[in-house]
Amino acid sequence: MSGFSTLFLKEVLRFWKVAVQTVGAPVLTSLLYLLIFSHALKNRINVYPDIEIDYLTFLVPGLAMMSLLQNSFANTSSSLAQSKMMGNIVFILLTPISHHALFAAYISAACLRGLLVASGVIIASMFFVSVPISNIFYILFFGICGSVILGSLGLIAGIWADKFDQVAAFQNFVILPMTFLSGVFYSVDSLPPLWQMISHANPFFYLIDGFRAGFFGRSDVPIEISICVVSLVSLFLSLGCLSLIRSGYKLRG
Repeated sequence: MSGFSTLFLKEVLRFWKVAVQTVGAPVLTSLLYLLIFSHALKNRINVYPDIEIDYLTFLVPGLAMMSLLQNSFANTSSSLAQSKMMGNIVFILLTPISHHALFAAYISAACLRGLLVASGVIIASMFFVSVPISNIFYILFFGICGSVILGSLGLIAGIWADKFDQVAAFQNFVILPMTFLSGVFYSVDSLPPLWQMISHANPFFYLIDGFRAGFFGRSDVPIEISICVVSLVSLFLSLGCLSLIRSGYKLRG
């Protein structure tokens, strides 16, 4: 486990040494979203007609999960892409560390950063609104699965990319649209049937819906479906990453 612990520590220190940028800035951005969207839409959107949840409170879990997803992706994709392009990936590949330990170290660091940012968003939001907690298990389960899914996508993007522009394109044209169209700022139940069907095809929707259920005890789809979907997606992407790392695709030249 020494290889795992050393690489994990390296990845944690990588983002923690600039925590103002990697943790503080996303929390501030989410608070700005919270204030602006709640001010613009709080009297125009009825999120849950059957329970009394105001729009400001409704936004908090969605923004926390959105920040978690984006930062988990950024942590693995930027680290691996930077190592490849600067040439120091060789110092990791030459060590006697298994592909399982390498994968686990990158994903664990991504989970830690994602959960830190999400916790920061929730704690900071409590200064503006009272945030209920209905089921802590759901919050932790969907938070960890979200970090694993986006951390794995970040590894795939980092392995595939040959330059930073490709990583940015992956984030801007894949991750960002899927995140924004997953119900962060609205309840999917309020959409027309066609758009509800499209939203249900987006795995990020199940992450946000399940995560939100941990706070409000209310979800747009049965929580069992969300648990099954995110578990299968996490497993599929994890196995895909392990296969890529083991094969050495675009890592060993």
